[in-house]
Amino acid sequence: MRLSTYILKRTVYVVFSLIGLSILVFVLARVLPGDPARMAAGPRAPDWVVDALRKQLRLDKPLYEQYIYWLQDVLHGDLGYSLVTRRSLSVDVLEYLPTSLELIFLAAVFEIVGSFTLGVIAGRYSYKWPDNIVRVTSYVGISIPAFVMGIILQLVFAWWLKWFPAQGMLSVGIERPPTITGMVTLDSLMTGRVDVFLNVLWHMVLPALALCLGGMLQDARIIRSGMVENKDKDYISMVTSQGLPERLVMFKYLLKPSVIPAVTVMGLDIAALLANAFLVEIVYNWPGFSKFGINVMLNKDLNAIVALVLVIGIIYAIANIVVDVMVAYLDPRIRLMERGE
Repeated sequence: MRLSTYILKRTVYVVFSLIGLSILVFVLARVLPGDPARMAAGPRAPDWVVDALRKQLRLDKPLYEQYIYWLQDVLHGDLGYSLVTRRSLSVDVLEYLPTSLELIFLAAVFEIVGSFTLGVIAGRYSYKWPDNIVRVTSYVGISIPAFVMGIILQLVFAWWLKWFPAQGMLSVGIERPPTITGMVTLDSLMTGRVDVFLNVLWHMVLPALALCLGGMLQDARIIRSGMVENKDKDYISMVTSQGLPERLVMFKYLLKPSVIPAVTVMGLDIAALLANAFLVEIVYNWPGFSKFGINVMLNKDLNAIVALVLVIGIIYAIANIVVDVMVAYLDPRIRLMERGE
């Protein structure tokens, strides 16, 4: 099967998955206890105001009609109206999502670099003290939730050692650069504000580490396990017997097949960072999409809840396609299995 056909097939699967996700979330948001129209209008609002708002939001229609209206709006780029921010959700997404994406990007860089570094070290020195340290640390790191890890890092490196700021995005007295992309790091570089870029990066280190540390240690264990397992394969023995340098054998012949399982898990972990960032953004007072999500869920903002889950689902789906393509590229047997060969 050609790679382009494989990508197209995976994309079709993802589209149907997103349709199913939208139906599920839309229905669940509507059956939750509480009247969204009453919550939006306020407890002291007259009944006629609540009824008018309910009609405006189409909450008086049957559930299937509500979904059809909502889907038509989404296909035209309209995610609806937020009862919390009192503006279009498309505006909210464009404001809050880039701030979370730059945090997730840094966390993804930490996870990729850290997992490969620790995994290769543990695999190279298997059953020796570097391997034992990585394995013990991974057991502890994987068992700690991201928000608890965030609190621990905050207490140690912000309050005790005072190496990093405890909360926020910018230090007091530093102005945010003009908005171009919505990502402060990128906007600061585009406007020549290197001082702002470094300050934001300084604030991002702890929340990014809190987000990725568990996934990083898990991926390192998978890479280490793959390297240990493949060390005894016949093709490794063959290239080693030919007198090739150990470094060449490890990075050219051993590492590539060993990282395939880790790439799959790593890609899904990175895609899940946005969903995992909810409590971490609260801990660090990071003004991102996940913190916005907590606010709309507490206020039962139906349109915002559905838009929130849909955006996370789209990001997760795109990551799935990227992971599938990377794995199919690394291991052509995957494409042959899809074709039934």
